[in-house]
Amino acid sequence: MSGGGAAQGGEDQKRVVIPDKLYYRIGEVEALTEVPAYVLRYWESEFRLLRPKKNPAGQRLYRRRDLDLVLRIKTLLYDERLTLEGAKKRLVAESRGPAQLDLGVRGSALEGALRRMRDQLRTLRDRLTPPKS
Repeated sequence: MSGGGAAQGGEDQKRVVIPDKLYYRIGEVEALTEVPAYVLRYWESEFRLLRPKKNPAGQRLYRRRDLDLVLRIKTLLYDERLTLEGAKKRLVAESRGPAQLDLGVRGSALEGALRRMRDQLRTLRDRLTPPKS
């Protein structure tokens, strides 16, 4: 009988219902995500993106985005079986998003390289094209 409950627990992890609140204490996060508090504290030291606020008494106060990040880290480590380093790299890449890939200096450098390549291809085409009579 206990085997059926374990299978259901795995499915429930992906459908976590998070109550709409401004802040969650570490015990609430532990209950919602099924990640022990000591693991949450360890992840804070490993993942720079996970930085819950602390109240004057030093208690951690997680926001909704912190909970979403905890669930994402849990998926990367436990379901996708990434290492800590692999999960860090994936999170950094995801946080940058596709819109920030070719901005700024990279964009202007890429533009210049493409112009030079176009000019070289035109020169090559002109050399290979027989003269018109």
